[in-house]
Amino acid sequence: MNVVEAARPGRAASLEVKPVRRVPAAYAALKRSIDVATALAALVLTAPIVAVAMAGITLVSGGSPLFFQERVGKDGRRFRMVKLRTMVYGAHALHADMRHLNEVDGPVFKMRADPRLHPLGAFLRRTSIDELPNFINVLRGEMSAVGPRPPLPEEVAHYDAFALRRLAVKPGVTGLWQISGRSTLGFAEWMALDNAYIDRWTPLMDLQIILRTIPAVLRGVGAH
Repeated sequence: MNVVEAARPGRAASLEVKPVRRVPAAYAALKRSIDVATALAALVLTAPIVAVAMAGITLVSGGSPLFFQERVGKDGRRFRMVKLRTMVYGAHALHADMRHLNEVDGPVFKMRADPRLHPLGAFLRRTSIDELPNFINVLRGEMSAVGPRPPLPEEVAHYDAFALRRLAVKPGVTGLWQISGRSTLGFAEWMALDNAYIDRWTPLMDLQIILRTIPAVLRGVGAH
């Protein structure tokens, strides 16, 4: 049974992966403190931006501006990640029919000019505004400010042991992948960065990644 089949909402999967290093107990407390402080600050400071974006999505696409999607988190636990909706309604029903248009390797699907995007979708993705509601998941304890991006269950179904290690920590809003080029990197490079983070992270490293995320977002490299 793979990790996706074993993981039910609120329950952990058994992962046969290389163990991660032990970290001091104080690290976990500091990481959670950084998570809460970062999430609260981000949600308050970006509230006007998110409000305008939500109004714009409703205007150009109709319906709810928020999008909830099942993702796989730490130890295979599933949760509903919240984002701003960047696609038209029914877009995910077309996912299988568009696999041949995939522009990246590995079990993920990404393309620069996705025809399923509504008129504001590309801008929201390029600026990462669509990911700002992720900080709600951070406050809920389902995500961290820094960590590997949370994968879809169908992606995890194709992971090998090296990729599965990324489920040994909480997924993050940002991480080494986001500040290193995002979708310009191949899947193997992406997994290597996530594994490097798992093996080296400290609270100071998290703060450094958070600070480096701001210029990375402004450059918009690989964001689509």
